[in-house]
Amino acid sequence: MALSSISDPAARRGGIVFSLLLLLCVASVAAGGYYYYQGSAEEGVRESELILQPVSRGRFDHVVLEQGEIESSSNTEIICEVESRGGAGTAILWVIDEGSRVEKGEKLVELDSSQLETELKQQKIIVSNAQAALSSAEATVKQATIARQEYLQGTYTTEEKAIESEIAVAEQELRKAQLNLRSTERMVAKGLVNSLQMTGDQFGVVNAQSVLEAARGRLKVLQELTREKMLVQFDSDINAAQAAQEAARSTLLEEQEKLADLEQQITACVIYAPSDGVVVHSNRYSSRGGNAEFVVEPGAIVRERQAIIQLPDPSKMQVVAKINESRITLVREGMPARIRVDAAAGMELLGRVKKVNRYAEPGSWFSSSIKEYACAIEIVDPPDDIRTGMTAEVRIFVEQQPDALQMPIQGIYEHFGDTFTLVRTPQGKFETREVDIGATNDSMATIRGGVEDGELVVLNLRSHLDLMNLPTPEESPEELLAAQLENRRSGEAADADGPSDASSRPAASPGAAGAGAASPGAAGAGAAGAGAAGPGGGGPPSAAAMVATTFEKFDTDADGTLSSEEIAAMDERAKRRAEGADSDGDGDGKVSRSELTSATAKFVARLQQQPGGGFSGNDGGGSGAQ
Repeated sequence: MALSSISDPAARRGGIVFSLLLLLCVASVAAGGYYYYQGSAEEGVRESELILQPVSRGRFDHVVLEQGEIESSSNTEIICEVESRGGAGTAILWVIDEGSRVEKGEKLVELDSSQLETELKQQKIIVSNAQAALSSAEATVKQATIARQEYLQGTYTTEEKAIESEIAVAEQELRKAQLNLRSTERMVAKGLVNSLQMTGDQFGVVNAQSVLEAARGRLKVLQELTREKMLVQFDSDINAAQAAQEAARSTLLEEQEKLADLEQQITACVIYAPSDGVVVHSNRYSSRGGNAEFVVEPGAIVRERQAIIQLPDPSKMQVVAKINESRITLVREGMPARIRVDAAAGMELLGRVKKVNRYAEPGSWFSSSIKEYACAIEIVDPPDDIRTGMTAEVRIFVEQQPDALQMPIQGIYEHFGDTFTLVRTPQGKFETREVDIGATNDSMATIRGGVEDGELVVLNLRSHLDLMNLPTPEESPEELLAAQLENRRSGEAADADGPSDASSRPAASPGAAGAGAASPGAAGAGAAGAGAAGPGGGGPPSAAAMVATTFEKFDTDADGTLSSEEIAAMDERAKRRAEGADSDGDGDGKVSRSELTSATAKFVARLQQQPGGGFSGNDGGGSGAQ
C-alpha cells in the first residue's frame, strides 16, 4: 500500500502544492523580517545622527562675551624729549629689558648724544663771540654818552664864554667910541677941533656897534642852533650804540639759550624712571597686517615726542574690549563682569564696567561695515602676576535670573520673524513648535513658552531641516517685510513715550530664517545663515530667505530657475520683482537664484532707507541673523 500511495499521481501533486505554499510562507517571513530590520536600522542610524538635549531650569546669566586686552588705567608714558636734527631721529644706544620692575630714578634708556656734544662745543665758541660783541657795544654806548657830556660841559661852555667875553669887550669899545664922539662934538662946537675929527669918531662908534652885534649873533647861533645840532648828533650816536648793544645782548641770550638747550638735550639722552612700575616697550604695529613699524631696541631710531616706554601702575588694571554695535546698547557703566585671563589657566577675576565709549572705533580699509565700541572694564584687586598686553575674556552680566527655563541656542530656528524648535516626544516622534524667546547669552536662551522642562530638543537642526514642519506665511515676502517695518516703527514710538530697561531687553536671536540655526553668540553679519532678525521682530527677512521662499513656492520643476510659465503663475508684485531681476540680469526670460537674490537685496536696501525703516545692528540689518 505504501508503494501504491507514493506512486499515486494525486498524492504527488498535493505534495508539490504543499511544498510551494511552505516555500512562499518562508519567503514572506524572510522578506518581512528583512524590511523590518532595514527600517529599524535606518531609523537607528537617523537617531544616532541627532544631537538631543533636554530643556532645563536653572540659573541663567544674560552676558555679553568679548575678548579684550589688559592694560593699566594709570600709565606713565616715557617719551623722547630729544629734538630731531635735520629731519632724522635719535638712535637708541641702550634700553632696559621689557618686563623689568624698576624703581624711581632707575635708568631706562640711553640715546646717542654724539652729535649733540659736537654741536655743544661749537655753540660755546659762538657764545664767547657774542659776549665779546656785547662788551664792544656797551663800550660804544658809554663813549657816545661821554661825548655828549663832553660837548655840553666842555666845548659848548668854552665857546659860549669866549663869545660872551667878545661881547663884553665890544660893549666897552662901543662906550669908549660914544664918549669920544660926544667929547669931539663939544670941542667942535667950541671951535677947538675941526669937523673931520668928529667924522672919524662917528665912524668909530659905528664900527664898535658892528663888532658888538656880530658877537651877539654868534652867541645866539651857538645857543639856539649849534648846541641843538650837536645834541641831536650825540643823541643819535647814543641811540645807535644802545641799539647795537641790545642786538648784541639779544644775540648773546639767544646763543646762551641754544647752549642751555643743547646741554638739556644731552641730559635728556639718558632717561630715568619717574616712578616705580613695570617696563613695557611702546612697540608699534601696522594696522594693515600686524607688521612691526617700530620696535624699541638698540639701534632703533626714535623721533621727538615718540613714546619709548610705558610704566603702568599694576594696582590699577583694566580690560579694554571692543563690543559689537548690536550689543553695545545692553552695556551700562557699573555692570558686574567676570574676567578670565588666557595666559593664566583657571584665573578668574572680578570687574565692573568703568566706561563705555559713545563713538565707534576707527576701522581700517579691509574691515567690515559693522562698528565696534571700546568698553573699559576695571579689574577689582588685580593680582601681581597679570601683565599689560595679556588677552582676557570678559563676561559682562547684563541680567541674572535665578530660575529660568532655558535651552541651547543651537536648537532654535527662525522662520520669517518667528522662532521654532524641533521636539522629540517620548513616543519617538518629532514636533515642530513655535517658542517664545527671552534673554540669550553665548550658549543658552531663556524660554517664555512653547516647550516644557525636560523635553528633548534637536540641536543640529541645519542637518535635519526635513524633519521640521514650518508654516508657510500667508503674506508675500514684501508684505511680511512691510509689516515688520511697521511693527518696528510702532515699537520706536512706544519707546519714545517712556524709558526702557536695556538690561531686560532680549539679546540678539540665534536663529536664521531659511538657513539653519545660528552659531552661539552670533550677531549681525557674524551669525550663521542669512535669516531675519531676532525674536523681538526687529528686522526684516534677508534677501536669501525671501528668495528661498519664492523658489520653494513657484519653482515647480525644482531646476533652480524660474521659467516664464512659473513667473506667470506668481502674484503681481512677485512677478514684477522676478521680471525686474531678469532685466537686470541676462534677459533670457528665466530668472536664476543669483539674479533674484541681487534684485531682492536692492529691494530690502531701498526699504531700509525709507523714513523709519533703518535697522541698527541690534535689528539684524538684513545682513544676517542675530
